[in-house]
Amino acid sequence: MSLTQEFDTIAAISTPLGEGAISIVRLSGTDALKIAQSVFKGRNLTTVASHTINYGHIYEDKRLVDEVMVSVMRAPRTFTREDIVEINTHGGIAVTQEILQLLLRSGARLAEPGEFTKRAFLNGRMDLAQAESVMDLIRAKTDKAANIAVKQLEGSLSKMIQNIRQEILESLAQVEVNIDYPEYDDVETMTSQMLIEKTTRFEQLLENLLATAKRGKILREGLKTAIIGRPNVGKSSLLNQMLREEKAIVTDIAGTTRDVITEFANIGGVPLELIDTAGIRDTDDIVESIGVERSKKALAEADLVLLVLDASSALSPKDKELLELSASANRIILLNKTDLPEKIEIAELPADFIRISALKNENLDAVEDKINKIFFAGEIEAGDATVLSNARHIALVEQALAALKEANNGLMMGLPVDLIQVDVTRCWQLLGEITGEAAPDELITQLFSQFCLGK
Repeated sequence: MSLTQEFDTIAAISTPLGEGAISIVRLSGTDALKIAQSVFKGRNLTTVASHTINYGHIYEDKRLVDEVMVSVMRAPRTFTREDIVEINTHGGIAVTQEILQLLLRSGARLAEPGEFTKRAFLNGRMDLAQAESVMDLIRAKTDKAANIAVKQLEGSLSKMIQNIRQEILESLAQVEVNIDYPEYDDVETMTSQMLIEKTTRFEQLLENLLATAKRGKILREGLKTAIIGRPNVGKSSLLNQMLREEKAIVTDIAGTTRDVITEFANIGGVPLELIDTAGIRDTDDIVESIGVERSKKALAEADLVLLVLDASSALSPKDKELLELSASANRIILLNKTDLPEKIEIAELPADFIRISALKNENLDAVEDKINKIFFAGEIEAGDATVLSNARHIALVEQALAALKEANNGLMMGLPVDLIQVDVTRCWQLLGEITGEAAPDELITQLFSQFCLGK
C-alpha cells in the first residue's frame, strides 16, 4: 500500500523571479517524470536513477528553449513523498516563465501557494508545526531566528507536544477505566486525586513552554523600535550606523527627515524593525507636521524606544516632553554627539543612559547589550529546542493552559470527574491543532495559502 495519497501533478517556479545565475522550475506528482520527459531531450528521465542530475535541453516541438540540468527524485524519498523533478534553467524571467508554461501545457497544473509543503504534510512527511517552520526559516531575519526554525523543522516542538498529548490521553483512559470498572468504593476520590496530580504537572509544562514565547516571538517577528528625538539630534545617523549603510539622508538642517523610515537590522541576533521618525517639534510646515504626528504614533506602538538627546546642548522643553512621553515605554536614552563638548544637564536625566557618537560609531555595542538585557535578561540562546515563536502556537498553548486551569478549579470544587474530563479533553484537542492531528481542514488550507508560490 502506498504511503502517499494520489494527487495530480503540480508545477511552479521555486526561485525568486528576476535575473540570476539559475532558476528552478519544480514538478511534483505521479506524472512528474512523464511530463518533464515530454519536453526534455537528453537521457530518459523515466529510467534514470533517483537523486541524479541530468544534462540536456528543453524543446517546444523542434524549437530549443534552453540548455538545462534536470534533477530527478523518486518517491518516497523526496520533500513531498511524490516523484519530483527540478529543472535548473538559466535565470532569466522570460525563459523561466516559458518553461513553466510549457509544462502546464504538457499536463501539469500550476501549484497553489504552499502546495508542495502542503503535500509533504498530507503525505506524512511532516506535521503542521514542522510545515509552518519551513516558512519561518524562509522568513528568518537573523541566524538565531533561523536556528529556532531549523530546530522546529526537525520536530523538537512537535515531539514535546505529542508527548504531552499522549500523557493526557493515557490519563483520560485511566479515568474511563476507573469510572466504568470501579473496584473500590472511593473510586471517585482516587480518580480526582490522580487527575489533580496529572493536570498540575501538565499545567507546569505548558507554563514553562509559554515562558519562552516572548523571546521566541521577538526572534521570529522582530522588535518594533522607534528612534525618536527632536530635530537634528542624530536619529538618522544612528539609523545608518545600525543598518551599516546610508539609508537616511543626514544634514545639519533641522527637519530633513519629514516622514517615518522603516528598515530591518540584525542587532546581536535580534531583528529590529528600526523606525526613524521625523523630529518631533512644533512646525507650520504641513508635510513635516504630518511626519511629526506619525512619529508620535510610532512612539505609542513601539516595543522599544531609542530616545536620542543631543549631549552637546542643554535640554530643551521638547527634550523634556519626550522624556515624559516615553517614560512608561521600554526605553533606552542615548546621549549622542559625545565627540563634542558635553553641555546637557546630566542631573535632570534618569540615571540609566548611554553615551554614544553616531557620527563616529562609538559605544553602539552598549546599545546592543542593553537591548539584550531588557528583553532577554542578558541571555539570547536560540538553541533551545522548545522555544515557542509562532503566534498561532502561542495562542493554542494559552487556550490549552486555560482549559487545564478550568479542570483544576473544578477538581478543587469537587465537581464530578466526568465534567472535568471535558476540559482535559479540550486541552488535548487544542494541542493537537498545533501539530495538525486535530486541525480542521479550513485551518490547514488557510495556513498553506500564506506560503510563497513554489514552496
